[in-house]
Amino acid sequence: MKGLRDRIRDILARYDYLHERVSSEGVDYGGKEYSDFSREMSDISGVCSEIKNLFRKEEELASARDLLGTSSDREIKDMAEEEVQVLQEAIVQSEERLKILLLPKDIDDEKNAILEIRAGTGGDEAGLFASDLFRMYEMYSASKSWKFDVLSISENGIGAIKEVSVEISGKGVFARLRYESGVHRVQRVPETEATGRIHTSAATVAVLPEADDVDIDIDEKDLQIDTFRSSGAGGQHVNKTDSAVRITHIPTGIVVAMQEERSQHRNRAKAMTILRAKLYEARKMKQESEIAESRKAQVGSGDRSERIRTYNFPQGRVSDHRINLTLYKIDKVMDGSALDEIIDPLIEFYQAEKLKGEYE
Repeated sequence: MKGLRDRIRDILARYDYLHERVSSEGVDYGGKEYSDFSREMSDISGVCSEIKNLFRKEEELASARDLLGTSSDREIKDMAEEEVQVLQEAIVQSEERLKILLLPKDIDDEKNAILEIRAGTGGDEAGLFASDLFRMYEMYSASKSWKFDVLSISENGIGAIKEVSVEISGKGVFARLRYESGVHRVQRVPETEATGRIHTSAATVAVLPEADDVDIDIDEKDLQIDTFRSSGAGGQHVNKTDSAVRITHIPTGIVVAMQEERSQHRNRAKAMTILRAKLYEARKMKQESEIAESRKAQVGSGDRSERIRTYNFPQGRVSDHRINLTLYKIDKVMDGSALDEIIDPLIEFYQAEKLKGEYE
């Protein structure tokens, strides 16, 4: 496995090559080659800037060490010694930033996401908690200027959600939400609890990268498509036509039903969006599990069977069990304004785990 310095040299050589190609005489500025090379240069420009910063710090360190070894002035030597320590720490930090920047990019990070929330154990309280999570992600998406479109929702009369699927569109959506997948547990006193006893319930969150036709090729022969009447209130238009759609992917047994729209065509399009995401995720999880078998530890699996987070309302705290992080600001987490204070450390944690695999 290549070390950091070897990879730095490779990046600089690649950048020089790209720069030479896009600057050469006779280059077609409207051509595909120019467009592809320019995009790649833009992609690695951040890495190159950090490399230049590293080299600059190393030059400054060499000068400080030279001054430390040649000067006879005590005050100057003290200053040089202090500068050496500062620069050594700066170089270590720069190298760590470079290692993260040089991690293999996940092609899904820039994708939109399908968010699914399902009430788990706990009856109506679990459904109410699922509603709270739905609002948390809705407000968080608004703070990021992401588009938040409900694809399907099943709820009861008290505002509890049985399950909901949402399409979230914007820059870097999946990269920020990918580690939200898992079992979210809540501890609080339900409004209907007369004795003040704390109840524990749960909801499951799944975040899937949205797949397009290029990612997943679905053969129409593998689909069983059924139409039926939506289960809306009596007398509504949706009850008078077979507008609802149920799609079964025969090879995998995955079933997606959609009845939110009055148009059968729109319901089918939404159902296909979710089906494509589920098939893409299933394929990716299979690939990841195969890779994990040959590694000492699986990194970033996002296993949904484990409890990842607890929301304790009486104590006002939210605890993420994967990174032993606890915040005593549950209101700000639930309104989305403090969710980044959990997501950012999670991303850093999984980046560090990936670094172990890259450089161990």
